[in-house]
Amino acid sequence: MENIDIGKKVEKYRKTKDLSIRELAKLAEITPSMLSQIERGLANPSIQTLKTLAKSLDVPTFSFFIEETNTMNLVVRSNSRKKMIIENLSYELVSPDFTGNLAAAIMNFPPNTASSEKLLGHKGEEVAYVLRGKIKVFLNDEEFILESGDSVKIPAHMKHKWENNFDKNAAILFSVTPPAF
Repeated sequence: MENIDIGKKVEKYRKTKDLSIRELAKLAEITPSMLSQIERGLANPSIQTLKTLAKSLDVPTFSFFIEETNTMNLVVRSNSRKKMIIENLSYELVSPDFTGNLAAAIMNFPPNTASSEKLLGHKGEEVAYVLRGKIKVFLNDEEFILESGDSVKIPAHMKHKWENNFDKNAAILFSVTPPAF
């Protein structure tokens, strides 16, 4: 939170409302000089001043404290995905990282491979979508064959595993929340 520039946020909201420093200062009942110092980071506004500025700008007070998201960090190019290989399976991270509440990846299964020897469960809820090929999924004591375009939801802690005992590669897009790998 120490990297948040409240003054820059005040200035951004003021300019969005097409107000001059003098106009906003008058609405907030502070001096134009004080508002200028706040915007330039030379003065720290009191909570009461922030509340008054927020009301004058018609924004919630907490909006001055929200960190900006760098949108460049949200895009993952197909040629620069993070990749991981475990035995014969490869995983490509589709989401930028494992921060937040959701992660997505593509599991690539060559023929005659399995995700594990036995059924495993994890705390995350999972949804998987077959991008290409055919795959067998084991859910507790049952097994299902999924084909391209099919999907499955796997509740948290449900024991499961994946198996490609077919003659073509399979690729499964899955999302899990919270992120667990």
